[in-house]
Amino acid sequence: MKIDLNSDIGEGFGPWRMGDDAAILAVVTSANIACGGHASDPETMFLTLKGAAERGVAIGAHPGYADREGFGRRVIPMKPSEIGRMVAAQVGSLQGVAALAGADVRYVKPHGALGNLAADDRAVADAIVAATAALPGHLAILAISGTELELSARAAGVEVFSEIFADRAYLANGRLVPRSREGSVLHDAAAAADRLLRFLDDGKMPTIEGQTVHLAAHSICVHGDSSGAVEMAKEIRSRLTMAGISITPFLTI
Repeated sequence: MKIDLNSDIGEGFGPWRMGDDAAILAVVTSANIACGGHASDPETMFLTLKGAAERGVAIGAHPGYADREGFGRRVIPMKPSEIGRMVAAQVGSLQGVAALAGADVRYVKPHGALGNLAADDRAVADAIVAATAALPGHLAILAISGTELELSARAAGVEVFSEIFADRAYLANGRLVPRSREGSVLHDAAAAADRLLRFLDDGKMPTIEGQTVHLAAHSICVHGDSSGAVEMAKEIRSRLTMAGISITPFLTI
């Protein structure tokens, strides 16, 4: 079995840093790099892109609402067409900096509230897919498993891959538990690895309601801004490797 490990990185700006990107890049196989909306700036993008390229880590754009104060985790009222243009501007910005860094942006993964909205709102999903398809480079989409964004990409003929989350709890409908609810974020690395190994064996994800939900997974996300993210990523990679699972970028799976 093969699986990818991805993380959201490059989420600082100016002198402010979020997470330990260098340490995460030593563990994951794909990196979702912020591109100026919820976080980042040209210099942060450049340094993050260089670091990922030097490590041989697959690079994706991580566009989100232009809401640094809320870290892109609040829904900002926008028309789907406006969202499409926002995504195109952010991804295009990362592609431009990547050209200077000698890096190659290969996919798009919406961040935070934008990703959650695209999971359920087909019009928003369609706008993100259309923007992705219009950009150069034949970009793929990394989508939360079992969502409208997946369906939209397939309908448009855009290559799409499914992800699950190592450090987030799930609802019975396959969506992530809102961060406002207790227990939404998992902090125990060993328990998270145990859950992933069981999931990869049978495709059933435990939920907070006590049921399980069937999900597909080409990639596993460990949030780079979470407390203990590096330790969790290391534990998960070690445990999966010990179980005979090959950790490989999803774009080569």
